Amino acid sequence: MLLLLITPGLVIVAAFFLIPMALVAMRVADGPDGWATYFVILTNGRYFASLVQTLVMSAGVTFCALVLCGICGLFLVRNRFAGRNMITALLTLPLSFPGTVVGFMVIMLAGRQGAIGSMTNALFDEKLVFAYNISGLFIGYLYFSIPRVILAVMASAQKLDPQLEEAARSLGAPTWRVVKDVILPGLMPGLISSGAICFATAMGAFGTAFTLATDIDVLPMVIYTEFTRNANVAVAASLSIALGAMTWAFLASVRYFAGNSGDVAARGGA
Repeated sequence: MLLLLITPGLVIVAAFFLIPMALVAMRVADGPDGWATYFVILTNGRYFASLVQTLVMSAGVTFCALVLCGICGLFLVRNRFAGRNMITALLTLPLSFPGTVVGFMVIMLAGRQGAIGSMTNALFDEKLVFAYNISGLFIGYLYFSIPRVILAVMASAQKLDPQLEEAARSLGAPTWRVVKDVILPGLMPGLISSGAICFATAMGAFGTAFTLATDIDVLPMVIYTEFTRNANVAVAASLSIALGAMTWAFLASVRYFAGNSGDVAARGGA
């Protein structure tokens, strides 16, 4: 009976994950370097630089999203005012947009005919255009990362006990200590889970980068270029495997350390 229940899940995993991954992995051996193509991301300067830029940008997007959403999420949970629901809805609105729409919105904001360029041209007689480089991509990734983080942070903030903060203040703890020792530990589950999803999404996002420019040197765009323009299937396959493996390893590490932290906290509380 149990096998019958899990069979649909096993079929889906095999059809949409295991079999495609196995086929991609096998295509690596078709290249002129054979299985050594797996190491091309470390031996080729362009591919390695693309990997570093992807990692740095994803980490930066994650950090900014956690800081912004940590502050905004806590404020929205702790305060009731007119327009609060509207602000929450606007912060979660990007969930309904695909990456191509987000890229188009960045172009409308910071492209050659964008709002920022028009304002800077009127004020300083010079257009500020940054939609088509890594800065524009950073803004786009941050835009669609905010909803993923804000919802998790607000869910964690609702579980915070205000009496713990009052107790800390009554004992003379300054504001920064209350934030460090009471608020942040309470928000940590939401921050860790949403931060991991944010990082993984930024590592593999493609639609926004494709909409802004095809020469933005992040790993998903390099994979696309190698596959479509250069017909270098083996290298594209090896880069895909490397990107997937690194993202999976990061998520697995986050789950492991988050689980260990939770066990330690539970034992401490007991």
